[in-house]
Amino acid sequence: MLLSGSWILSWMISYLLGSISFSYLFTRLIKGVDIRDFGSGNAGATNTSRVLGKKLAVLVLILDGLKGAVAVGIGYLLSGSPLVMATSGLAAILGHNWPVFLRFRGGKGIATTFGVSLSLVPVPALVSVVLAIVVIAITRYVSLGSLISTSVLPFVILVFAIFQQMPYVYFWVALIMAALAIFQHRGNIQNLLKGTERKF
Repeated sequence: MLLSGSWILSWMISYLLGSISFSYLFTRLIKGVDIRDFGSGNAGATNTSRVLGKKLAVLVLILDGLKGAVAVGIGYLLSGSPLVMATSGLAAILGHNWPVFLRFRGGKGIATTFGVSLSLVPVPALVSVVLAIVVIAITRYVSLGSLISTSVLPFVILVFAIFQQMPYVYFWVALIMAALAIFQHRGNIQNLLKGTERKF
């Protein structure tokens, strides 16, 4: 029962941590506006670059990534279980996407997903990040780079799980993270197919 309680506590803290929207806070503090009323309407780093500039966008990217990393750390401290570590990271992503503090309208969770991945599976995550950077550099579509990298990540993890004895739970959680990324980018996917997607 104590262990079960620590799991729930880890998930709750991670979700609340994920619900802290730095892009929203910065635009409120600096410009007195809601970032969700501008650009793509997304509370994330890419939209922050449109509203506040690239320097603050990089800061938001780092902070959103740290939310995922800290959530994994919370799971480790409270249980030490790979399952709890991975699902705590997932809880942070859910908090970022559907933050309780912002009436459940947040971002798309890519930076937080990368933070979770880098903490759990550094090498597969770096492969995913490099892939994202290459795709974005070539196409200038942040959404496409994000979608490809998050979709490839579970299968890179699967290879490591088979040959390096990495916990298989990381593969399953990465699949869920990829599904969340696709769901959150459904509008972007339609725009990509139409050729109307914004370039970075």
